[in-house]
Amino acid sequence: MKMAVDLRRWTYMTQNILETKELSKTYRRKQALKSVSIHVPKNKVYCLIGPNGAGKTTIMKIISGMITATSGSVEINGHPWSRQDLLTIGSLIENAPLYGNLSAQDNLRVITTMLGLPESRISEVLKAVNLADVGSQPAKNYSLGMKQRLGIALALINHPQLLILDEPTNGLDPLGIQELRQIISDFKDQGITIIISSHILSEVEHLADYIAFINHGELKLEQAYDKTTDLEALFNQVVQEV
Repeated sequence: MKMAVDLRRWTYMTQNILETKELSKTYRRKQALKSVSIHVPKNKVYCLIGPNGAGKTTIMKIISGMITATSGSVEINGHPWSRQDLLTIGSLIENAPLYGNLSAQDNLRVITTMLGLPESRISEVLKAVNLADVGSQPAKNYSLGMKQRLGIALALINHPQLLILDEPTNGLDPLGIQELRQIISDFKDQGITIIISSHILSEVEHLADYIAFINHGELKLEQAYDKTTDLEALFNQVVQEV
């Protein structure tokens, strides 16, 4: 039994920054997404939850313009998605695109030069991800957590309205996870909408305002997240459905 719920029931007073409509993606003979419709409210943390290979990253890649959908559509702020909308979207999907021999500052300078942004933006985003004190060091010397944060800084450089983070806590130690959790909370306070994919339920419990369960390429449930909900029990119920 499909349990997808139209979030417009919860968000009638909140404009959705992003919606997908019957989004599908097929790779050769494999269908990675099957008619997925999600509704992401502005200035919230929206978590895509599901096992590895469920289709979470595929959704994010389509929204970020990395791949195209086989069918269906994406809307941003009420209009059909176009390449121009990438100017308002920041994303960190899979590995951060870093030049190891360059400093954090110079990695960011590559982007500011391409986009014609002021140099001052570099220090702003390094401060936002707590890397200001090590911004002159080569990225190859960074820990995994620091590289993740630098990747997020790259995604933030163009003042995005929507930030997309694919499994951002993967491989981080407890301190790195706590730091990243606080950074994400700060972004929401600044009016940025964040979409996160994760299969780590304890992190979702800390971060989520809204949740969407994805399994075998299908949306199984979408709803506002009540912090009293037993997320593990709900997850097990949803992913075990036939």
